[in-house]
Amino acid sequence: MLTLGYGIVCLAACAATAATGDWPQWGGQDCRNMVADAHGLPATFVPGEKRADGSGIDMATTKNVRWIAKLGSQTYGNTTVANGRVFVGTNDDYVDDPRYTATRGGLLKCFAEATGKLLWQLEIPRLEIKKENFNFDNIDLGICSSPTVDGDRVYLVSNRCEVLSVDVHGMANGNDGPFRDEAQYTAGVGKKPVAIKPTDGDIVWRYDMIRELPVWPQDAACCSILVHGDLLYVCTANGVDKSHDHVPYPLAPSLIVLEKHTGRLVAQDDEKIGTRLFHGQWSNPSLGRVNGKDLVFYGGGDGICYAFEALDKVPQKLTMLKKVWSFDCNPPHYHVQNGKPVHYRDGDIRRHKPIDKGDGSFFGPSEIIATPVFYKNRVYIATGQDPSHGRGHGMLACIDATKTGEITQSGKVWMFDKIDRSLSTVSIADGLLYVAETFGKLYCLDPETGKTYWVHDTKSEIWGSTLVADGKVYLGTKKGLWVFQAGRTKKVLGEIRLGSPVYCTPIVANGTLFVATHKYLWAVRAPEARVASGE
Repeated sequence: MLTLGYGIVCLAACAATAATGDWPQWGGQDCRNMVADAHGLPATFVPGEKRADGSGIDMATTKNVRWIAKLGSQTYGNTTVANGRVFVGTNDDYVDDPRYTATRGGLLKCFAEATGKLLWQLEIPRLEIKKENFNFDNIDLGICSSPTVDGDRVYLVSNRCEVLSVDVHGMANGNDGPFRDEAQYTAGVGKKPVAIKPTDGDIVWRYDMIRELPVWPQDAACCSILVHGDLLYVCTANGVDKSHDHVPYPLAPSLIVLEKHTGRLVAQDDEKIGTRLFHGQWSNPSLGRVNGKDLVFYGGGDGICYAFEALDKVPQKLTMLKKVWSFDCNPPHYHVQNGKPVHYRDGDIRRHKPIDKGDGSFFGPSEIIATPVFYKNRVYIATGQDPSHGRGHGMLACIDATKTGEITQSGKVWMFDKIDRSLSTVSIADGLLYVAETFGKLYCLDPETGKTYWVHDTKSEIWGSTLVADGKVYLGTKKGLWVFQAGRTKKVLGEIRLGSPVYCTPIVANGTLFVATHKYLWAVRAPEARVASGE
């Protein structure tokens, strides 16, 4: 195992310090705490005006902007930065390449960190599976996974529910294998293979979770992969079918482990989460060191947070992950009311006679979509639902990660039930915790007690998470980017309208703030670092 010593050092630092330098994965670091050690970041910037010819944004009309890159029409894949390159997943609505027709698929783009120049891109056509009640990869979301960069490889889950290993250099250094059929893969089934160029992406290997496990994903697959040593931990996206009530593969794994050099399946969970899940599974695994052991934390589609022992070597045959503990984040009265089970969609105002009227008063179960954050021997996690299923009470749990077994009671440090359903991962810095709920509010809490310091209603949907950096809290919403002063007293520094939703989470890498909307990626920094780009 080539990185165990390095991993132990990182884990020890993860609980106490913020990410610095590059931002190579979702959360910046294995514990997934959305905090960056940066200085001199502007509290505001002027995003600029679109050019009349539709070619992009006029850099002359911007302020505090290094460069701007054009994306697709919908972008959910969070930005990562490593070794001078910027990676982001989007859809291919605006792909400017005559070799491709509008496949409504996914697109992984790689830019130069210094200038925003497009270095290469990987076209991933829409999945072509015709099954009754199959409701996946059909709403133009593109790649929703945040790419994880490890050495000269990028690991991600595609819009086709595949785990991909991709060369960080693209085809510029040749076609690395064993996968060498990019010409047909990127063209799509039944189409003429394209002529591969140095500016195309290079798939090294692929693992098709739908066909090989198999699983039945709901809506989208969006796991941001956790790399630990020579192993990849991946959420499979297994969920319900179009009926929203039936799980076609209830015994399919929810968390799998692949060998990172080959894509070989080496381990999986054996918790049968599919027999209990509500809707889908979109959480990301995280990592922490507890009582001398590395633990992998996973938020299940059944609303239960799990801790598994991390593997210390690559198994030679398929192994079941060892569960250390489990914690139900839905209290009993979310599951059963008046002696009757509560369906997670009972509050959906689109249903006949919903319990809730859309005001957030509904009490019902939710899955875990946010990522568990490991911080000082505790795990922090919020529950939530697909926003289209309506509002309702969520729950933010603080869990003692040192316990073992079924720890819903023994491991509870505190639970905060004033929050609505949430998709957001928490940020913890300087003795404060920040977390957003889906339907507009941002909370500042005490991570030790759950005490509320302040609340701000952005009056807009929030699909991303907070980022704490340089004494500021950055938060994207459907309407724009909010900036707050970090601290126990609420102070709004600004709201920036960017022309399309900010459903991704802002990140910081090497002193630059990266903000992605559905259509553009801004690299924001002090004026002296500005670069003439805007394409």
